[in-house]
Formats: sequence, C-alpha cells, structure tokens
Amino acid sequence: MISIQNITKSYGHVTALDGLSLQVEDGALYALVGPNGAGKTTLFRILLGLLYPDRGTVTIDGMEAGADIRRLKRRIGYVPDRIGMYPNLRVSEYMDFFADCYDLSGAKAKRQIQMLLDLVGLRDRQTQYMDTLSRGMQQKLSLARALIHDPKILILDEPIADLDPATRVEFREIIAELADAGKTMLISSRMLTEISELCTDIGILNHGKLVMEGKLHDVLDRVDASNPIIIRIAGNMSSAMQTLKKDAKVRSISIRDQQLLITYTGSPKEESALLRRLIEAGVPVQGFHREKGDLEALFLQLTGAREERRVSYYEAESDFSEG
Repeated sequence: MISIQNITKSYGHVTALDGLSLQVEDGALYALVGPNGAGKTTLFRILLGLLYPDRGTVTIDGMEAGADIRRLKRRIGYVPDRIGMYPNLRVSEYMDFFADCYDLSGAKAKRQIQMLLDLVGLRDRQTQYMDTLSRGMQQKLSLARALIHDPKILILDEPIADLDPATRVEFREIIAELADAGKTMLISSRMLTEISELCTDIGILNHGKLVMEGKLHDVLDRVDASNPIIIRIAGNMSSAMQTLKKDAKVRSISIRDQQLLITYTGSPKEESALLRRLIEAGVPVQGFHREKGDLEALFLQLTGAREERRVSYYEAESDFSEG
C-alpha cells in the first residue's frame, strides 16, 4: 500500500532522511517511532505531496506521491498532532466545510458526519465552537475530519501526544476500531510503549535512517533474545554452575539471590535442551525463563533519545496545516 524506496531529503547541509526504505502493507498499523528531529515529519510531508525527495521513490496505493496531488489526497486522511483552529466555526460547521472540500453534500454528507461524530464521541458537541473544546476533543474532531472522505490510508502524526490518560485510552480504542475496519495506518509517535499496544509493525527512525524494523512480535522476540535467562535454584548451585560452564553458548553467569542470570546465545530449541541437561544433572530447578524485553530501553539504546534536536528549524514537528 505504501512503498518507500531509498529516499533522501536534505535541507542545505542537514540530511533529514538518509536512504530510507520501508513498506506498509494493506491493513497494517505501522508505528514509526523516533525522537524529535529523527525525520518523521519530513517523511510525512513527502507522503502528503508537500515535499519531494531529493532521491528515491514513494508509491501510495499504486500512485507515485506528488504525481497527482488531488487524486492522492482522496486516498489519504491526515491527522496532525494539533488541529488547525477555526475559532468561529462550530463542530458541525467544521465538518460541513471539509465535507464540501471533498464534494460531499446533502443527505450523504449528513450521514457521514453523524457517523463519524458518533465514532469519536462528539455527537452531543455539534453546536459547540471549536476553540471551546478540550485538547482531547479537538484531537478527536481532527480524526473525524480526516475520515470524512472515507480514505483507505490514515497518516497520524503524534496523535496521542499531550492527551490526558483517559483520552489516550479512548483514542487508542478508536484507532483499534479503524484497524478492525481495514484501514491502513501509519502513525508517528515518541510514546513507544503505548503505541506498541496497537501496532502490527514497528520501525524505529533515528537521524533519517531506519535502525530497526519488523513485525511487532518479531521485534519483541529480538528484544527478549538479548536479555538474560533467569534460572531459579532450590539449594546448592554448584551442580548447575558445572553444567552451564560446559555449554559454549553460555557467555556469562552471575548470581542474584537464589537465581542464576546467564547470557545465552543459543536458539529457543537449544534453551530447552539446556534446561533438560540441568534436570538430568539433578539440579533442583524451580524456574527457567528469559527475562522479558523492554521496548523503551531498546528505543533509548538505538536512538539516544535524549540528544538535542539537530534539524530543529526544518524538522519542526507537525507545523504544516491539515486538510
């Protein structure tokens, strides 16, 4: 559905995207995660036809991005991190305006608007002026507006940033409902843990490069595989130590309380064989498991997320208008 092949984009001497390639399949919910200045907003500008890459190609639903902007915009819905504010418009007037932009009118437009306001929980706010809505309500309205023309693809830039916990839960539930309906979604975020609860695929972007990508379960497996195996022993550990030291895949052993923590480079099948050898050696094993991975720790390790933004002027997050 979205194919990005080796794209590069520079602003003067600053490279915002550096040979970036990724694929978002039909029906996927792809989370693009990275610190400020990683290149997320530049990529979204290219996908929306607002910028052209210096090199590389972008294809969306079989169309080259930038080739026919009007046709492309009918296939994409875009949600910025902050809604474009029209303080003199009521919620219903705002939705009517964007329905008209997509040539929707009459009963069809009314049905679509009511359905979307129901989806985001704003039906009872139709007569309220936009600037009186809470931050969370404004973000829900932005999502409803992005869906007015029933696009196949949704691009969401930091959709849950700065929302209160209750609204984040509601927003995630709406996104999950859209995923169940078959929408293809590309979501940027700095909130790795929360977005990972929704996504099917994940890519970690840093300095314009994809430093890790894959199906969420594969990424989690890779995170787990880098963590130690914890073996809980009842009684003396000497026989366990002797057995472990004979295995070339055991790279290190440490002791914590009545537990052994081992760095093990073998496969899951080899892990099972190691447990069997421990039991056959008479080791009183009470527990044997690999420590669960920490996505946030992986994110910090891969991105150095506390670093200063290096493209702060050009890579201002979501500073272009919606619509």
